[in-house]
Amino acid sequence: MKSAKNNPNGFTNLKLILRALRHRNYRLFFAGQSISLIGTWMQQVALAWLVYRLTNSPFLLGIVGFAGQIPTFLFSPFAGVFADRHNRRNMLVITQVLSLVQALILSLLILTGNIQVWQIIALSCLLGIINSFDIPIRQAFTVEMIEDREDLGNAIALNSSMVNAARLIGPSLAGILIASVGEGVCFLLNSVSYIPVIASLLAMKVNKKKASPQHRHILSELKEGFNYAFNFLPIKIILLLLALVSLMGVPYQLLMPVFARDIFHGGPLTLGFLVAMSGIGALAGAIYLAARRSVLGLNKIIAWTAGLFGLGIIAFSFSRVLWVSMLILLISGFGMMVQMASSNTVLQTIVEEDKRGRVMSFYTMSFMGMVPFGSLLAGSLASSIGAPNTLLLGGICCIAGAGIFAVKLPSIREKVRPIYAKKGIIPEVAQGIQSAAGFANFAKD
Repeated sequence: MKSAKNNPNGFTNLKLILRALRHRNYRLFFAGQSISLIGTWMQQVALAWLVYRLTNSPFLLGIVGFAGQIPTFLFSPFAGVFADRHNRRNMLVITQVLSLVQALILSLLILTGNIQVWQIIALSCLLGIINSFDIPIRQAFTVEMIEDREDLGNAIALNSSMVNAARLIGPSLAGILIASVGEGVCFLLNSVSYIPVIASLLAMKVNKKKASPQHRHILSELKEGFNYAFNFLPIKIILLLLALVSLMGVPYQLLMPVFARDIFHGGPLTLGFLVAMSGIGALAGAIYLAARRSVLGLNKIIAWTAGLFGLGIIAFSFSRVLWVSMLILLISGFGMMVQMASSNTVLQTIVEEDKRGRVMSFYTMSFMGMVPFGSLLAGSLASSIGAPNTLLLGGICCIAGAGIFAVKLPSIREKVRPIYAKKGIIPEVAQGIQSAAGFANFAKD
């Protein structure tokens, strides 16, 4: 055993948190995606501010959000079938190039003064179609970048940390740029930010995916994946909780321009700070997950963090003090990210390999695909009962969903236990009976 002097805790913990970076392909992906995500967050904040500036309408904010996200609900299942059939790296290169083109077109329309709301809706819909393929394929591709499957959970947590580190930088930069040179530059910089991630994908060395001798009809494969996911309780209950939180809770982000301008009487900088504080909480959540050594206990964490997120947005709906609201967003951001990333990790751990793409497409549907309906609902409710009451209702629904999930935990453990035992996550003795220690550790889940 190494002494404490030779193996300081700080250094050990850092190596633990960053252990997925041992894998070359993942290092390339991490570097390229870290830059690209800053541009993505800049575009998201700039788009919300642009729409609200042009229309002064929370309802149209909801329409734009709906247009940008409904394709994820409609097309992600088909993307999952493609992810199980074809080379995932090559498909990701295509989606990143198309995303670059979309951002460039949007920036040119704004910088030339020709932008109209219908164009924003159409281009948001286009990006939504691109993302409906990009997201599930990228989720399924994660496992191909990690040679040691024990590092898979860490890689998923680091993916989340990337998103939220960019969330700290991107919105703040967007606020400064919007106030100084306008929204168009944010979209232009986002288009440039796709170049590093495209280069990183092309530089990877990945094994060629073995083509299946014969593919069945796409609807047959889609039905097979659906039956597998929704006839297995742990996958089904995780997906349903994700869908509920995404429908009723996550759209709180859509209403941030309303709170920034009408509740806190600020401008784009205020909006940037609000989004960034939520990002700090989410980043803390991602680091917390990255430091975990095992998937054991994640189902219990899913339950309490979904409840924490619901409590956070309820508290935010009542707050009228900016610094208090920023602290609340820190907590709610932590809860939302840990619940989403923990769900991803558990699903990736228990899913059968030949159905990974399809299950991750259902994850994308639950996580991202329900958001457009939530955006439309949140925009409509905010126009009639106000943004604060809309968040209050959403938070109550999230807490209720977390309670139902907690009640189902014993049944989830019973179904997941054989999978964890087979994969060596919990130990077994020679007769196939779990050891007392392994069972005790699992019982904490």
